[in-house]
Amino acid sequence: MSKRQAEHRRKLTNRRFIHLALGALLFAFCSLAEAQPTNKVPRIGFLSVSPSIDPAFMEGLRDVGYVDGKNIVIEYRSAEGKLDRLPGLAADLVNLKVDVVVTRGGAAANAAKQATQTIPIVMAVIGGDPVKLGLVTSFSRPGGNVTGLTLQAPELSGKRLEVLKETLPKVALVAALWNAAGPAGLGFLRETEAAARSLGLQLQSIEVRSPVDLDAAFNSVTRARPNALITLADGMLSDNRRRIIQFAAKSRIPAMFPDREFAEAGGLMVYGPDLAWNFRRAAIYVDKIFKGAKPADLPIEQPTKFELVINLKTAKQIGLTIPPNVLARADKVIR
Repeated sequence: MSKRQAEHRRKLTNRRFIHLALGALLFAFCSLAEAQPTNKVPRIGFLSVSPSIDPAFMEGLRDVGYVDGKNIVIEYRSAEGKLDRLPGLAADLVNLKVDVVVTRGGAAANAAKQATQTIPIVMAVIGGDPVKLGLVTSFSRPGGNVTGLTLQAPELSGKRLEVLKETLPKVALVAALWNAAGPAGLGFLRETEAAARSLGLQLQSIEVRSPVDLDAAFNSVTRARPNALITLADGMLSDNRRRIIQFAAKSRIPAMFPDREFAEAGGLMVYGPDLAWNFRRAAIYVDKIFKGAKPADLPIEQPTKFELVINLKTAKQIGLTIPPNVLARADKVIR
């Protein structure tokens, strides 16, 4: 081999070595990049009929290590009580490519499910049966991209009427205010009618479909002259709770409401699930999904804790004395 040929071979060998070294280095960089965390900040879409996020949800997130603006971002969308806005708001969250959608209310959950079959959806609050509403396959195995918590408990309607009857032993006629446009409204009415029959009470259905119907509904209640009023669980009615409470107080009608927010706003009595517990549990569901759990495998939870709240200021305002045995059972008394 000539000196020139030997030099040429040496140069070829050096080039091959350099190429191999560069390739190995490039492979190492790619592997390192894949192994490094992306530092992506998770985004939560919150879809609600109501105009605000419950503080308990934010507290629940903090309990599991998430703070809005630091290691999560919350995109909040509210229909402000207008159900027809929900599909567009849900689509907006999907377009933002949020990592999970948290919903308050059956209508919000339905709008979210219609908008996406892939983004996980956590129902923080839904009044009706999510199986009957077509949101999940079953309570134990939801089967799709929807999971969460329901306020649905068959015994609630009966318990509320029982408390009313203990408070007002002579009660005979109860007006039931309910939202016929809500996804769970008719189911709640049927449950309440059955409970009323078992207790020997007459129930008058007072139907509304939007806030504009409330004044007419109040006139219907006034004409019927019931002994008491019960408001069935619904997001739209909850948003308009102050109007309902003011009507009941002005008319001096003892009223039973579905959740603590009504009593804190001046409603006479509440018997129902602890909503704050639901929102804290929803935060735990979000954390599980962020850590890899699939909504299809996370069972739907039903309420296990119920509370009786009595507003004594309102009782005094309408001239009602709460019997000692009922007062003794209250979980919270507002004085």
